[in-house]
Amino acid sequence: MIPYKFETTTSIGDIVEKYQDRLQPSEDSGETVSVAGRLMLSRPQGKLFFGTLESWNGKIQLFALEKTAANFEELVKLSLGDWIGVHGEVVRTKRGELSVQVESWELLAQARRGFGDKWKGISDPELRFRHREVDLWANDSPREVALKRARIISLIRRFLEKDGFVEVETPVLHPIPGGAHAEPFTTHHRALDMELYLRIAPELYLKRLVVGGFEKVFEIGRAFRNEGLSTRHNPEFTLLELYQAYADYKDLMVLMENLVANLSIEINGTAKITYGGRELDLTPPWRRATMVELIEEVAGLTVSVHTPLDRLRSIAENFNIPINDSWGPGKVLLEIYEKTTESALFGPIFVCDYPAEVSPLARKHRDDSLLVERFELIVAGRELGNCFSELIDPDDQRERFEAQALERAAGDDEAMMLDENYLQALEYGLPPTAGLGIGIDRLVMLLTDTPTIRDVVLFPTLRPLGQSGS
Repeated sequence: MIPYKFETTTSIGDIVEKYQDRLQPSEDSGETVSVAGRLMLSRPQGKLFFGTLESWNGKIQLFALEKTAANFEELVKLSLGDWIGVHGEVVRTKRGELSVQVESWELLAQARRGFGDKWKGISDPELRFRHREVDLWANDSPREVALKRARIISLIRRFLEKDGFVEVETPVLHPIPGGAHAEPFTTHHRALDMELYLRIAPELYLKRLVVGGFEKVFEIGRAFRNEGLSTRHNPEFTLLELYQAYADYKDLMVLMENLVANLSIEINGTAKITYGGRELDLTPPWRRATMVELIEEVAGLTVSVHTPLDRLRSIAENFNIPINDSWGPGKVLLEIYEKTTESALFGPIFVCDYPAEVSPLARKHRDDSLLVERFELIVAGRELGNCFSELIDPDDQRERFEAQALERAAGDDEAMMLDENYLQALEYGLPPTAGLGIGIDRLVMLLTDTPTIRDVVLFPTLRPLGQSGS
């Protein structure tokens, strides 16, 4: 009968840490332990049995003698993946292998499905991603990444709290989608008989808290965007957003580079890492450059928001960029940048000063009203963070919301809706504020040298079996 519980006295990881530099070959420790885990390797050798017991924080060899181990015949018949609890002394074998010498054991759960090749693990991506519970046991890398991800999020919290930020929670169900350009998921609340939207960003609620007196505030939580799947995109993802009163986007450049460099040192022991086979130095300060400077540097194009629209459209056509008739110079310029320049930036680099047309929540640039004070952090050719000096003028914000509403009416499902509650909050007064959003999944990809988002999300969204397409 499978027991209802098993009392452990220590963990496998603690045993390995305690005895890694102790005990000579054939030496006994005198310490008897009770540990539990999965049997991930089984090597019966006549009247001897060797196995590997693995838990979430380590693995250790099991060593059993027929004459001293209880139920020896049943022990050698166990299947790979079976959960067992073991009672025995910590020893080193003649070959110097740290082991638990089995005196007694209990079967805690049977593995009725196989755990893959005992040497190669599991390589089938369908099995790995659809049954992550198997992948975590059969392959070392997913578990290591998952543990590093948990540590990264913990370190982010400690870093921000040390800097005076307060963590909050804001609604996930929104009456109006806002805070980013994205198509939302919709749902229906039966009691209220109203449509609600899974949040695409917590931005507007967090800025309302700054209005309410929270001068430094952050949230780490799920966001949802009804978009395609790729190596960098999952419809639900983890987002860090923070807002700091009395600051501008240049202040948050410093915060972000220090945060990421600190995380890299904590996780990897250095700010100089390798990503995708290329060296990447995260040591601050990072380069700052404007979008138009980088377009000229990478693509050899001298363009700006002041370039005539006809010329921008002609350049876009030369690069086979589809153009909507409703787009102004700012939107076309952004499309040219994303097509010709962004993926070529290895970074880390702050790409600064975006067109106002594509940044409806950002404050106009103090030197050019057609631009806004905004940066995106690009690392290894992809966006890692997005930051604004926040728009605090309610009249200007209303005009931009109205422009977004017109775009939405013209067929842009990602354009924002007019949010009267947020506009009323601005009328109570939002002080000069800067806001920053960081994609946690992409940050984990960077710090663990992982190429796809599926490998850093424990349960990624997957296409149903039998469907084709990307």
